[in-house]
Amino acid sequence: MSAIRTLLLRDLAQFLPGARKGNTLLPLLFFLAVAMLYPFAVGPNPNLLVATGGGVIWVAALLAAILPLDRLLAPDLEAGFFDQWALRGVAEEMVVAVRLLAHWLSFGPFLMLAALPASALLGIDGATLRTVELGLLAGTPGLAAIGIIIAAVTVGLRSGGAALSGLLVIPLAVPLLIFGAGSLSTGGEGGIALTAAISLVLVAIAPFAGGAAIRAAREG
Repeated sequence: MSAIRTLLLRDLAQFLPGARKGNTLLPLLFFLAVAMLYPFAVGPNPNLLVATGGGVIWVAALLAAILPLDRLLAPDLEAGFFDQWALRGVAEEMVVAVRLLAHWLSFGPFLMLAALPASALLGIDGATLRTVELGLLAGTPGLAAIGIIIAAVTVGLRSGGAALSGLLVIPLAVPLLIFGAGSLSTGGEGGIALTAAISLVLVAIAPFAGGAAIRAAREG
């Protein structure tokens, strides 16, 4: 437990907004920028904004989750931390599981808070905002899990890794976007339940898939 706590505190110190000279604020700022610019792109029609605003929030959440992928695992692998952890008996799967939790804590709750001013900019009413918030609560762990898996798979790439990560994340996240954004037009409960189910599966497999990919990169 002490090793897990130490890893979690270390990761949170790196990934929480405000760490690393403000680099970790980029996902949150990007999310808010999309919400602010979208009304200018489609015009001031309130009906259109209300009809599409929830989906825009989901797309912005996906894009915000992609931004930190290049620094989730690669710096630690290059610095030899995974080798040190392995020598101390800490499995790659454990490190990835802790990193997944830290990654979600660094952007998921903050995106849910940022959805409040974003909903005001997009003209989203209270009932729709509630569905959006519940959907983000159910779906952002899945986005974090996808990000961890892709970061682990591409961790050994020397060039073009960031671009490839973005290309791989988007199709894998489509089910979450479909059910999460679709819950806004189906009453909420069914779409949110499916979103939560997909997230649960992704979170369950992410440590094993990510750990295997990191082990292959470290030993290769």
